[in-house]
Amino acid sequence: MGAVLKHWKKWVLEALAIIAVVVAVQLWQSRGLPEGPAPALAGKGIDGKPHDLAATVRAASGKPVLVVFWATWCAVCKTEDGNIQSISADHPVLTVAMQSENLAQHLTERGLSFATIDDPDGSLASAWRVRGVPAHFVVDGAGNVRFRVVGYATTWGLRARLWWAEKSPQ
Repeated sequence: MGAVLKHWKKWVLEALAIIAVVVAVQLWQSRGLPEGPAPALAGKGIDGKPHDLAATVRAASGKPVLVVFWATWCAVCKTEDGNIQSISADHPVLTVAMQSENLAQHLTERGLSFATIDDPDGSLASAWRVRGVPAHFVVDGAGNVRFRVVGYATTWGLRARLWWAEKSPQ
């Protein structure tokens, strides 16, 4: 029995160490990103229509909005674009394609229909202090950035953050 307990203690300590490293890396990656009131975000979408975060938040009637900065040249972004597409079926999503070429073709080929603003010179990403993609922000119904995730984000992880931003006091 003592050997089994020792083994479990070691396993729990190793798991806690891994969790601590993951959390520390996430905090380091998201340093300097917007907190509190979301910065302005507006531009012409791939669909030719104007897109504006403030208008999207108002139209969402209290539901949080997922804002994602990504790029067509980003391998991690390609890996998670199905996650973003899935979430866009249930939640308002506004994405910004940073310094990307053949954007409309990319979206069509990959079957992506979420709202996308083209950011050819990276000025929108710069205004949000985004240094790497993908970068995800959950903006609550009051227009405040509630969560920031840099790097790959799972569907369930983003959905949990959206749920929390909707259910918890603002």
